[in-house]
Amino acid sequence: MPNYCRLTNHQMIIHKLNHHLLQKTGVTIVAIALYLSATIPQKSLANTPANPQLLSQSPAAFVPRNVSTGSQISLNGRNLSGAWLQQLQPKNPVKIYISDAALRQLLGIDLLSTNNPGRQPIEWFSSNNQPLILSANLWRGYRYLDVTNLATAAGWQMQAQGNTLVIVTPSTQVRNISENLNPGSVPQIVLDLDRPTPWQIQQGLPIKTLQDDPNAPTPNNAAPTNREWKITLDAIADSSLIQRYTPPPATSPDLLKQSQTSASLIQKVEVVNNQTVITLSVPLDLSLQATTINNPHRLVLNLRPDALKPKNINWARGLQWRQDFVNLGTDRFGIVWLEVNPRTAGLAIKPIWATANTLVGTAPLIQTAQKDLAVAAINAGYFNRNNRLPLGAIRRDGQWLSSPILNRGAIAWNDAGQFYFGRLTLQETLTTSSNLRSPILFLNSGYVQSGIARYTPAWGQTYTSLTDNERVFIVQNNKVTNQFVGDKAGQTNFPIPPNSYLLVFRGNAISQASQLTIGTDVQITTGTTPGEFNRYPNIVGAGPLLLQNGKIVLDAQSEQFSNAFITQKASRSAICTTANNTVLIAAVHNRVGGSGPTLAEHAQLMKLLGCVNALNLDGGSSTSLYLGGQLLDRYPNTAARVHNGIGIFLQPR
Repeated sequence: MPNYCRLTNHQMIIHKLNHHLLQKTGVTIVAIALYLSATIPQKSLANTPANPQLLSQSPAAFVPRNVSTGSQISLNGRNLSGAWLQQLQPKNPVKIYISDAALRQLLGIDLLSTNNPGRQPIEWFSSNNQPLILSANLWRGYRYLDVTNLATAAGWQMQAQGNTLVIVTPSTQVRNISENLNPGSVPQIVLDLDRPTPWQIQQGLPIKTLQDDPNAPTPNNAAPTNREWKITLDAIADSSLIQRYTPPPATSPDLLKQSQTSASLIQKVEVVNNQTVITLSVPLDLSLQATTINNPHRLVLNLRPDALKPKNINWARGLQWRQDFVNLGTDRFGIVWLEVNPRTAGLAIKPIWATANTLVGTAPLIQTAQKDLAVAAINAGYFNRNNRLPLGAIRRDGQWLSSPILNRGAIAWNDAGQFYFGRLTLQETLTTSSNLRSPILFLNSGYVQSGIARYTPAWGQTYTSLTDNERVFIVQNNKVTNQFVGDKAGQTNFPIPPNSYLLVFRGNAISQASQLTIGTDVQITTGTTPGEFNRYPNIVGAGPLLLQNGKIVLDAQSEQFSNAFITQKASRSAICTTANNTVLIAAVHNRVGGSGPTLAEHAQLMKLLGCVNALNLDGGSSTSLYLGGQLLDRYPNTAARVHNGIGIFLQPR
């Protein structure tokens, strides 16, 4: 190992270098760590010894000292979201850690399979036979990878500035762009670079392509045939490459027809803000599978119906990230799932929802998980997309937040790692001193029927009428303290004072409201069917129930799902327990060359994964599997906002 110079011997040099860069770029970008480690041989990091202290710890045990952290990364002048951590070490270079999510999303670094949560192999313009290996540590919901040596070898300059980590990478050239579209082979696009550089892929919206005959316009109701993708590199393409893929001006029918019938997947190459942006039009049944190689430095894009890369990453203590194809008959389904050991010290599983202090609202699952500092999460129950209200059971730490509906499937669990699956009904009964005895149909629910409903402060500070002419009573200390008459739905707000709740009478139940006057004593009894659910402090409902005790028990009709929902082929989410008493949260999207699973196929797939008990969760565009700042199963811009989810929390031991 080379001898490192002491920091005190280089303060003046660093000051002058920072001053020079400030004059040139307007921002200081020198990282002391990079300057001090500039003499490290630029060889594979697989041979670079990691910090022995870090290697002796599991990721969850990492409690950094003398650190600064932030949530923004300035990459070559562009401000992006990304978690990072800087650690100052006496008599040693500064260490820079970046979350693995930010490395994947912003720089194009791919995580490879590993059985050691403290060491993460990566692919980033490296040899397949000798991948780079970075030290990994978990802290506050993110898994941070030590990029100090990687940055040195790649020539990055880094410096923390408040909440932002400034990264400047060396100037890079795109030397060539080539396509391999030979029949019978996998369509491929190869980008030749003069050095490694950050890159990103963005999946766009489905688009329509024109017919061969330019005079036969595509009907407005024609189904999309292709999807737009964008590849962005921190590199400059030569003007000849830009010209090669610049569509000719449509000055004549022949030129227009030529541009429309071109076999090229590349629609445009342009340089924007010192980045090369390549726009593709890709058939809907294909996705991009990206690989980087060295000698020469290349970004290789294969267009495949089976683009998912199998992975098995021991991501943290008690938490395994897996993705692979599962065969069902003649179909292959790509599945991404997390395997959780619920008995891991410091690990907890809890319901989460979008908005603090209210049950009204939706948000991207990434945002909800980060707000609650969850390490991992999956979308969970159903909700009304229009008014953003819950439509199913949510119970956390013994408190009912929202009641189940329609006797649908639910999962219940406790902090000891015990689980129960079944179809759930909540019975609440109202009894008053005026001899009124009546069922309360729903608690904090967006599901509306004629009858009595109840709303607690968990709903929010106010309740807005959901039907016309409601009668609303405030109950505090088991006594009616106020009453109101509503007007049109959505036009009247009623306060929900602390330590109280509202009783809302709708439809034919309004005739019973006259029996409640101010001062009436009120009692409510609560229980579940089956009664076994009463034993568990945490419950989430969705449905339909898929598996119980190793057997498929799917009966979506009894849970009042529509025939269209039952037979639909769509993306789906699920939670299950295995024979090994682990928990799986899984996202299933399309089969290779086709659409997602039906409910019946979904149940079979969960059984093939090793599930013994399984519950279907909300699916379609809601399907989202989160881990440490990233969605594992889809591009974030394609995921819908959701109301609630199931979060995985992991605290240091």
